[in-house]
Amino acid sequence: MMTVLPSSRIPDPYEAPPLRWGVIAPGGIAANMARALQRSTQRIVAVGSRTREHAEEFAATFGVERAYGSYEQLVSDPQVDAVYVASPHSAHRDHALLAIAAGKPVLVEKSFARNAVEAREVVEAARAAKVACVEAMWPRFAPRFDIVRQVLESGELGDIIAVDATHNRYIPAEKAPRLYDPERAGGALLDLGIYPVSFVSFALGTPRKVLAAGSLMPNGVDRTVAAVETDFESHPGAVATVTTTLAAASAVTASIAGTEGRIELDGSMFFYSPGRVRLVRPDGSSIEAPEVGPTNHDALVYEASHLAHLVAEGATESPYLQLDETVSIMETMDEIRRQVGVAFPGE
Repeated sequence: MMTVLPSSRIPDPYEAPPLRWGVIAPGGIAANMARALQRSTQRIVAVGSRTREHAEEFAATFGVERAYGSYEQLVSDPQVDAVYVASPHSAHRDHALLAIAAGKPVLVEKSFARNAVEAREVVEAARAAKVACVEAMWPRFAPRFDIVRQVLESGELGDIIAVDATHNRYIPAEKAPRLYDPERAGGALLDLGIYPVSFVSFALGTPRKVLAAGSLMPNGVDRTVAAVETDFESHPGAVATVTTTLAAASAVTASIAGTEGRIELDGSMFFYSPGRVRLVRPDGSSIEAPEVGPTNHDALVYEASHLAHLVAEGATESPYLQLDETVSIMETMDEIRRQVGVAFPGE
């Protein structure tokens, strides 16, 4: 029985091998990434947008050397070592394929694509080109999740019985118009629900049964989604619940409960952001690992530094989030969307 939780094995992100990054689509998440990398060994040297004006604005804000008015110019830049795809979900496939065709390692924002068909296309292209490709699911590469990973690997929780994860936030249309736009694959599930669905995959693997329900906005974009996942190959008796909405805020927490104890994740932001890890025994006693490393969105540095390590090692896939798992997560998301009744134009 553990008396202390394990220490994280994640390397210091500020000592990672340096890469020169190109950013596709300078929106909000790209700005968060730029701020996260400012103190690190990683450097953004180019940015590409649909308009040169937008790219130049981002470049001026973050001290980026070159701004391009097309994505093709960005991926063709010989000074760019790796590409970060920060566009809406609807464009992830096309932009990832552009980077791969140019021979650039690529970090693709979550959700990896609109659907599993697109995800497989990107994965097949990356493997054929022998190019590093990683889904930018940032908690997978950070210390907090590595502590949980070690607890799960140790069997400390006994038989896993229940996994619960929620991501409910109030995000009005004026704050994030893309989330309300079916053309850009908006909705709660792909943007917010990906975190709890990915967490279930992290804890239990792929479900063979999914039961989902939800509510849609008048344009067909999902507003609220709930799903129950069961029949996991390695945890046949486990049940997972996932909820997400962009219409109301709640605590964004996750837990993994087993016969010998449970893991609780909460924090100042969300279960997937930096924070403490708490192991609670059936008798109510607990042990806790404190928060370590960069906080809040500064922790995006971990996913960039992880790709930098992969490139330095000549690896093409992450051991913490393999591409086959990324595809299986998209398959689960597809099934949830099918049952809720969400389809995007052009799929």
